[in-house]
Amino acid sequence: MRQGLQQKLQQKIAPQQIQFIKMLEVNTLEMEERIKQELEENPALEDSGESNPEESFDDILYNNEQNEDLSLGDYRSEDDIPDYKLRSGNYSEDNTPGMSVSADSSFRDFLLDQLNLKLLSERESALTEYVIGNIDHDGYLRRDVESMVDDYSFHVGITVSDDEMREAVKVVQSFEPAGVAAMTLRECLMLQLERKEQTDAVKLAYKILDTRFEEFSKKHFDKILKYTNASEDEFKAAVTEITRLNPKPGGAWESEYELGSSTIIPDYVVENDNGVLNVLLNSKNIPDLQINRNYSEMFEEYSNNKSNQSKDMKDAVLFVKQKLDSAKWFINAVKQRQDTLMATMQAIVNKQSEFFISGDETKLKPMILKDISDITGFDVSTISRVSNNKYVQTDFGIYSLKFFFSESMQNEQGEEVSAIEIKKILEECIAGENKRSPLTDDKLAEILKDKGYVIARRTVAKYREQMNIPVARMRKEI
Repeated sequence: MRQGLQQKLQQKIAPQQIQFIKMLEVNTLEMEERIKQELEENPALEDSGESNPEESFDDILYNNEQNEDLSLGDYRSEDDIPDYKLRSGNYSEDNTPGMSVSADSSFRDFLLDQLNLKLLSERESALTEYVIGNIDHDGYLRRDVESMVDDYSFHVGITVSDDEMREAVKVVQSFEPAGVAAMTLRECLMLQLERKEQTDAVKLAYKILDTRFEEFSKKHFDKILKYTNASEDEFKAAVTEITRLNPKPGGAWESEYELGSSTIIPDYVVENDNGVLNVLLNSKNIPDLQINRNYSEMFEEYSNNKSNQSKDMKDAVLFVKQKLDSAKWFINAVKQRQDTLMATMQAIVNKQSEFFISGDETKLKPMILKDISDITGFDVSTISRVSNNKYVQTDFGIYSLKFFFSESMQNEQGEEVSAIEIKKILEECIAGENKRSPLTDDKLAEILKDKGYVIARRTVAKYREQMNIPVARMRKEI
């Protein structure tokens, strides 16, 4: 058996460094919660705006059994006690606009109100209410009858048949809005057509969905027209009936649900003061933190009298020192986070100043994480963490910080242009196209080339997909 020595170079990150990295990643709301948690857990940390009752060593739990020599170097002088004002002139205290909606009643409540108007037996009513409870926010019932029967029997303890469950589904499908409780898009649209006046156009539309839905979803209109033997005007009238239907019956409630459950609070505010851009950090609900002076004075008093201390007293002094150290580090970390966020946002604003003044997205310059890293001196990973899940309020709306980063391309003059500028041109071209003959990706690439942007067709396709714009065939209208 051979033995040998091997050298390894390992880099370890201290726990406090990990905590600071996590602080950079969180947004304003999450940071507020993090500070509240720290205030609750560490009695040596306090909000300078709140008064704290005095506490003595008799009130402190003696939960440390390790003894160590103590040093008062960091806590004897008042000048050494951090008392950072996190709301300096750079921070906004105004009511920062957010996006929130509170619905008066939920989609489920709307359906239950209609159920209460139905003359049903207790068993039928319970089954129908169960079906309503399985409907998604967009109005669809994405569970088959068999699985609902098994689930109902298991949880409620009452055996029901498939036919009973189907009848309960039909009851809900008779409610408003039309199309609710459908299991597929095809069924949803057909349920809505059944409620309409049965004109020739509606009947043809129903036939198309019933027999040629797949071709219709792919816009193979020529094949469908040949199958139906209808005239072009009759076919166009039928398609118009279908396009007027609502693919998401619960859409109105769904948008309110999504907005209400995901409020966006901007982390920054950029104000344009006659061409001078001011960057403000949203710290409206972040308190001014400071060291609890009672703890600091208590620590100094008892540490100066080491000779007469019992073991329990020494443990208590050690406990206080650990809390003071933790509080001091946390205050410094919060301030460092604020400084890092401000420096990063200021660099972004300086780089994209034309956009923040005009709101014109074509004025955005190509910018990657390394550009801001070079300006600020921070590591690229730090810029990435700061940009993640952060938003800025401008005169033109709320934007994600990631919006300002884009790859660069060169035009025919050799000038660097942002991918956002090219996407804007693509969007305008598609918006103005002939919908009966939409522009293909090849044609869009040719148009861009004529405008001085030489890019490949696959790049056009990539940008189009990033903007959630379908291919030409799916944009075709008759």
